[in-house]
Amino acid sequence: MHPNHSVSNIEEIIQGCKEGQRDSQRRLYEMYARSLLAVCMRYTKNRMEAEDFLHEGFLKIFDNIGQFESKGSIEGWLRRVMVNNILESYRKNSKYSFVDDSDINLAERYDDTEEDDGIEVSMSELHALIEQLPDRYKLVFKLYVLEQFSHEDIAKSLNISVGTSKSNLARARQWLQKRIDKKKAEKERALWQI
Repeated sequence: MHPNHSVSNIEEIIQGCKEGQRDSQRRLYEMYARSLLAVCMRYTKNRMEAEDFLHEGFLKIFDNIGQFESKGSIEGWLRRVMVNNILESYRKNSKYSFVDDSDINLAERYDDTEEDDGIEVSMSELHALIEQLPDRYKLVFKLYVLEQFSHEDIAKSLNISVGTSKSNLARARQWLQKRIDKKKAEKERALWQI
């Protein structure tokens, strides 16, 4: 929940949006546009494309706000509508092709319990590596890790099988682990050269 808004205030704004009141729509937009733009930026190459998704997403939000039941978090619901709008656009444009080999054993072979060698990879380095993931892995990885979609939700959203979702996530993790190991090795070599 946005810190400057009381529960009753946000409920009034949502009710106003359900009634089509422009002022309530403007206030909801002002409250959440910044955080939702950050969500859009995760799935785009530039700010202009992210802003397009943001505006399209808000149109869908205002069209569908009647479906929001005050049981859950409004912010979570808004994020879900925004991400689903982006996914719908990707599906229409067939931007991604997914590996449909359902090699679920990859997930079991992925071992994140390796010994800690004390060499760290910074969050900014990790984010940069995530952005370098092949598109078909990046989308599933972001949906699963950042948006906390289930494999079933991802499969439904992207029109792929659950096995394909799991396989693409496992491959994304493998791809990232190789690059993280490489970064750590580079840092270790640099330490020995001092």
